[in-house]
Amino acid sequence: MDYGLIGQPLGHSLSKPIHESLADYTYDLHPLTKEEFVSFMEEKPFQAINVTIPYKRDVIPYLDSMDDNAKAIGAVNTIVNTDGKLRGYNTDFSGFDYMVNRHGVELKDKKVVVLGNGGAAQAIKAVVRRHQAKEMIVVDVVKDGESISYDELFSSHTDAQVIINTSPIGMYPKVDASPVDLAQFPDCQAVMDVVYNPLTTKLVAQAAELGMIGVTGLEMLVAQAKYAVEIFLNTEIDDDRIQEIYEEIKKEFL
Repeated sequence: MDYGLIGQPLGHSLSKPIHESLADYTYDLHPLTKEEFVSFMEEKPFQAINVTIPYKRDVIPYLDSMDDNAKAIGAVNTIVNTDGKLRGYNTDFSGFDYMVNRHGVELKDKKVVVLGNGGAAQAIKAVVRRHQAKEMIVVDVVKDGESISYDELFSSHTDAQVIINTSPIGMYPKVDASPVDLAQFPDCQAVMDVVYNPLTTKLVAQAAELGMIGVTGLEMLVAQAKYAVEIFLNTEIDDDRIQEIYEEIKKEFL
């Protein structure tokens, strides 16, 4: 393939219609098992690809270089193949930053909780740091040196002012799941969920019920794709296209 997306699974992905609305190329969805992933990255049978769960960090050893964003984040979602040399980028950072700014979510001097600490979380954490949050608490099912457990979250950090879900909890088809009960966070002002299918997750629906800002990840998905296409084709696309395609996708696919 020339352009496309690798990851596993990809059945829920909307990247194909988004990319093909932004650019004049065919964009293929290419699910890969762990074994297939290794041979694919060694053979490099592409001009440019996007990378999603679970390979955003696994691709790094195969790269010849990375841009500063990808280096700082430690995860890659965009790769360009130039004469066999692979360069990695992270457009999730710009995509999430776009969504934060568009919805007027204030992170500066706020206590921010990030749910999940996988590849998708790395760009979100970088945006939170860029916006100078007062405190960032990372929560994961697997505790490590950076993250705490959900039990610790509920016992010590219910004063969070912004909650960002980077985990797949609530994603189609398990749409009745939610990572937390927002009623336990009386100071929370905004909830952002990188899940985009369903368009309104259970978490974001509860945020709206409680009078909080609630945003799901479709705008981020479209925005990061726009920035990826600019890298793929070495071109510039007006940011207005993000909202145009967002509205189209909402009508046609969700």
